[in-house]
Amino acid sequence: MMNATAEILKKKIESFHPDLLETLAKVVEKLENRNRPTILPFHRDEILYRIQFHNEHPHTKLDFYENISELEKLYA
Repeated sequence: MMNATAEILKKKIESFHPDLLETLAKVVEKLENRNRPTILPFHRDEILYRIQFHNEHPHTKLDFYENISELEKLYA
């Protein structure tokens, strides 16, 4: 699935006007250079578990939005 997503993005990016492509490259570079806080393995594992569970049981509620403010406070 990740490869399919990457291919879709690649095809879209290849069709960009050169000016837009240059702007996108600058944005991505800035994102790469930002100091990002380290996400604790527990939090990462919990998020991955929730995504996997929701993918297997799509009728369930994916409750990231209720907990996102708590994570934002931890990593602000």
